[in-house]
Amino acid sequence: MDPSGAEAQGGTGKDTAPSTSNPPGKTEQVRAKPEKASLKRVAAKPTKGKAKKPKKDKEPDFTVQQGEDMLLVISSSKCDYLNQGGTWAPSKKRGKRKKAGAATKGKGKAIQIKKKPTARARPRRTLRTVTEEKEDTYLCVPRDAKDHRWGQSLPEEVLINIFKMVVVQDGAVPFLCRVGRVCRLWTAAASSPILWRKVSLGHCWIAPERAVLPSGEKRIKDTVNWLAENRFSQLRDFSLHHWIKNVDFAVQVVSQFCPNLRSLKLAYCKGITAEAFQSLGLHSRSLQSIDLQYSKFQFEGLVKYLESHGSQIKEILITHAMKNERLLHTITRGCCPDLELFEVNTKLDSTYSELPLYIHVLQAACPKLKTLRLLNVIPMMHKTIRKGSDSTLGFPLLEELCLATTSCSYMTDKDLSDILFGSTGLRVLDLRGCSRITTSGLTTLPCLELECLFWGQYGTKVGLPSCKEGLHMVTQKWSRTLQQLDITNQLSFTEEDLETAMSHLAQVSKADTLRSLNLTGTRITPPALRSVISHMTAINYLNLTSCRYLPRGVKRIYRGQEDIRQLLDTL
Repeated sequence: MDPSGAEAQGGTGKDTAPSTSNPPGKTEQVRAKPEKASLKRVAAKPTKGKAKKPKKDKEPDFTVQQGEDMLLVISSSKCDYLNQGGTWAPSKKRGKRKKAGAATKGKGKAIQIKKKPTARARPRRTLRTVTEEKEDTYLCVPRDAKDHRWGQSLPEEVLINIFKMVVVQDGAVPFLCRVGRVCRLWTAAASSPILWRKVSLGHCWIAPERAVLPSGEKRIKDTVNWLAENRFSQLRDFSLHHWIKNVDFAVQVVSQFCPNLRSLKLAYCKGITAEAFQSLGLHSRSLQSIDLQYSKFQFEGLVKYLESHGSQIKEILITHAMKNERLLHTITRGCCPDLELFEVNTKLDSTYSELPLYIHVLQAACPKLKTLRLLNVIPMMHKTIRKGSDSTLGFPLLEELCLATTSCSYMTDKDLSDILFGSTGLRVLDLRGCSRITTSGLTTLPCLELECLFWGQYGTKVGLPSCKEGLHMVTQKWSRTLQQLDITNQLSFTEEDLETAMSHLAQVSKADTLRSLNLTGTRITPPALRSVISHMTAINYLNLTSCRYLPRGVKRIYRGQEDIRQLLDTL
């Protein structure tokens, strides 16, 4: 090949030589090595027509920085953010890790992994400065540093009223202890003595049946002492629940620093000694209510306290035990002449228990009694016939009588009339489980404005069917004032009797007072039910479970007037 042939093909002729590695007899065209392109930009040649103006080079909106093994491309906005003191790190792309040795599988040949063509990266959003984010987040807050937020400028009286609503619903502890840590204003509002008039310490603060270390007991004592000194200046109602230790200490501290204490409740507590009652006698001159239900305490200490300070006590609530005969004897001896509420109860699963308390003796010792609750206990009645000298006895101010029991009751009509002799202002009568009480015995009671009558049979022994008839006489007597009626499982009342009784309730035109009606397990019929529902529009609770004479889909509990109206449409 001559040099002229190379020039004709566009080569320069320099640095060209025939290949010597080819086999003889074959020729190959030799190409010239291309020259390296210069890095300088060359102006484009003018094309035909109008000449285009050269475009101005735009400033790059990115910056290239060299790392250890890569080049970092950072936008200009991010560079400004970094210059202002911000920090930025490139996002790491997490890819799937390939198992080791995957490339060596096969017949010893190296597997070539094809690289995908890199696509042009999309422009990322510029990072915003911290000041811009704050301006967008707090648009409603004034920028002036002197302005405060609503929580700091709210009047303390308004904040106290808000806290008072929560305290009534959830209690003072631990709510007030937590909100007092928010700010100074909330601390001042939460420390108001008005909010600390009723305090209950229970599961929210100390766990029951849990061993406490000496350091923990010291913290408990310090906390009770601090609360009594700094918060309990106007404390009136104080209660402890499920405390096993430090009960005496808490009672003593509260009695010393709370001169206005009126009510003390110790429920499911242990270790109450005579020292606690002695401290109450020395400091708590305004104490009127003592509640010791399901708690273990020394009866001798309570007896001594009632003998010396029983004249100021108006409410006593205890649980029946084998050792409280002396306590009951102290009450019936006249140590508590101003007693207004007396309650003795036992657990629902307990068996028959007779209370060593004579009702006629209690009537003479506590003539101001307004509430008498004997829950699941049977009092001892006076067996002699009432004479003329006993005509002054009775509870003339009694408003509530509860003789409910889950076991067999031997309360008769005569016993009930002896208890309620002279009780013309009775409002609530609870006879659940008293199967020997008849309708004739109820109609002879002197109370004329009874509001609540609970006469359901909830025990295993449901009552005597032969003694139950004439329910219409009961509803006719108290149709104007009756608000709650419960005759659960009274199977002896016939359909005609129930229909007549419901008609007496529906005939009242001036007073629409009935609010709750429980007819579970009775022989109520749709016509009788329709008459009472259509006229007594104020009923908001109706229980029709296990009523066999009603159609399917109706035997359930109804709550609310709208739900009861739908039942009326169904009937």
